[in-house]
Amino acid sequence: MAIIRKSLTITTSQEEWIKRQIENGGFANDSEYIRHLIRMDEESNREYLITKAAIQEGYDSGMSPKARSVDEIIQAAKNRKNSRTQNIKNV
Repeated sequence: MAIIRKSLTITTSQEEWIKRQIENGGFANDSEYIRHLIRMDEESNREYLITKAAIQEGYDSGMSPKARSVDEIIQAAKNRKNSRTQNIKNV
């Protein structure tokens, strides 16, 4: 994987925050912390897209002819989410 240098401008308080994260032993240096933030953002975006697709799928499916309890609906949604998460990880 190629390494690309970037220039980054941050505030003094942001610099202090990053230094505290490093001092607390969570990260070895600034770059490691910034890469961590990018990975977290990527994961958050994946979760957002999964949720957005599930909402659209529900909207597109129309009215359900089958009456279900709230607990049944929640369990079905969790099962679909787990299935989608597995499919994305396999891509």
